[in-house]
Amino acid sequence: MEKQKILIVDDDENIAELISLYLLKECFDTEIAYDGETALKLVKTYCPDLILLDIMLPGIDGYDVCQEIRRTDNTPIIMLSAKGEVFDKVLGLKIGADDYIIKPFDSKELVARVKAVLRRYTPAQSKASPAPAGDSGSIILDSARKGEYVEYEGIIINISNYSVIYEGKVIEMPPKELELLYFMASRPNQVFTREQLLDKLWGYEYIGDTRTVDVHIKRLREKLDDKYNWSIATVWGIGYKFEVR
Repeated sequence: MEKQKILIVDDDENIAELISLYLLKECFDTEIAYDGETALKLVKTYCPDLILLDIMLPGIDGYDVCQEIRRTDNTPIIMLSAKGEVFDKVLGLKIGADDYIIKPFDSKELVARVKAVLRRYTPAQSKASPAPAGDSGSIILDSARKGEYVEYEGIIINISNYSVIYEGKVIEMPPKELELLYFMASRPNQVFTREQLLDKLWGYEYIGDTRTVDVHIKRLREKLDDKYNWSIATVWGIGYKFEVR
């Protein structure tokens, strides 16, 4: 079985080598970049399954690297930082990171988060392009209706193969966004608090601010038009629900 590849981006050689040792022990393959420019090159040539990205980098910082990657690639990104402020966490998630780990971190926690994010990720689905018309479009729709999925007017959300077909096209969606959408859509009109959503979807592996949920909801709304008989509705003072009218 081919090893999953992790790109480690950190300008501190000692930390980068230590992370690499942790991951090699868990049978991952690793590459290290010590600056943002090298990281962007390795994303294309090494094709990692996951990126561990430090924020404080020489030249191009981690935020800019994350944004540049997200323009063309949906590989999961876990940001690493000594900054523990809520603003920094929310900013990292807002620009496309899938998780955020504060330094110093425990090696077991790091490995657990890497494995948790990878479990939620299917490269072929997240990097899929829009479905062409004709037979290929039918094949994609048929595939979307296999396994565990929910379907509403204009959308199919499949949690088995981590795909979202919206208006007949495959749309790119990070694993955590897709899980949040599926969780709510599979329980239509049920209201969830932000704390409940954090507990259900991030669980033990994430200790964060409830605004994390707000950021993911905002990103979902930007991708899905409010023109069908369903929408992601805000229940003021409580939380959110997948409303079916």
